[in-house]
Amino acid sequence: QVQLVQSGGGLVQSGGSLRLSCAASGRTFSTTAVGWFRQPPGMEREFVAGINWSGASTPYADSVKGRFTISRDSAKTTVYLQMNNLKPEDTAVYYCATRPMSVTSTPTLYNNWGQGTQVTVSS
Repeated sequence: QVQLVQSGGGLVQSGGSLRLSCAASGRTFSTTAVGWFRQPPGMEREFVAGINWSGASTPYADSVKGRFTISRDSAKTTVYLQMNNLKPEDTAVYYCATRPMSVTSTPTLYNNWGQGTQVTVSS
């Protein structure tokens, strides 16, 4: 099972930008889908964005459409989540996760998770 190593995150003012990274240790994402999820304090984990195995499908949650962009490097070892125009309601712990082939918004269908990274947006 590929180990997922997350980086990025931190504290930013409303309207600012951050980029999160999710790197595959020892393998590539060539046959896996990668999803980004977030979990605000006291709330359930929710789907943010995903990219399927081919990179051709990149669904987003309605709450982040037009502000967040998911991408993958050409070596298929790292997936990024570029977050622009951040809002206080984007504050959460962000996780990347993998599953075979296709993206789904259901977190329980992902079998491999990164360690999580805190994103805090101040107003």
